Amino acid sequence: MHMTSANRVSRPDRPVIPFQNGDHMDQKTFHRLYLQTPEGFKAELIGGIVYLASPTKFWHGEPHARAVHWLHTYKDQTEGLRVFDNATNILAEDSEPQPDVSLLINPECGGQTTFSDEGYVIGPAELVIEIALSSANIDLHAKKRDYEKAGVREYLVILVDSQSVAWFVRGKKGFTALKAGADGVYRSRVFPGLWLEVATMFEDSSRRMMEVLGKGLTSDEHATFVEKIAARAKKIKRRPPTENGSHAAD
Repeated sequence: MHMTSANRVSRPDRPVIPFQNGDHMDQKTFHRLYLQTPEGFKAELIGGIVYLASPTKFWHGEPHARAVHWLHTYKDQTEGLRVFDNATNILAEDSEPQPDVSLLINPECGGQTTFSDEGYVIGPAELVIEIALSSANIDLHAKKRDYEKAGVREYLVILVDSQSVAWFVRGKKGFTALKAGADGVYRSRVFPGLWLEVATMFEDSSRRMMEVLGKGLTSDEHATFVEKIAARAKKIKRRPPTENGSHAAD
């Protein structure tokens, strides 16, 4: 482990941060040190490198809040899903990010994540969203590589400066770009009915954004997906538990 923050002098009025931007370490070391940081401090481990978060400004906070609202509305109409805001995600031996927003399928409904007893998400969420302003270079490269390697199924980067998005979906050889339809609407492949017209993400009112999502939620593809999730849950529930008490995978 390479640490450049050693030999600091502790001051009562200034909490000691056990690492600095650019430090190299594994996930277990990062997690142990992170537990020593003060409340509200945020850092991420991406590809074995520590990235410290800058103070969040309203240019980031507004689309972030809108993305949470968008996903929560979808989740409320789709049983078996969960939405997380800045939840620590343990991905790999060298990766522990805190995605801005994530949408996942519950393990008991066939999802690919689990949860630790301490309250952390373990494994790749089905959909991860990052709001990119000053972090755009990291989100589109280092983070994208980690999410792709870990098995995230869709990755959506909301690019604030250009008021655009980069949406990636997992294919046989990793991420490929998801394109909008002829009507300008992006349609998730992992979560049928999760529709987004990009311009509406940046408008003062979320009314149009929710109207587009509403059309997705009333689509046949969404209805089929809801039935599929319910069928998965019943199938897993019927399965005999393994030795550790969980249900065996397909």
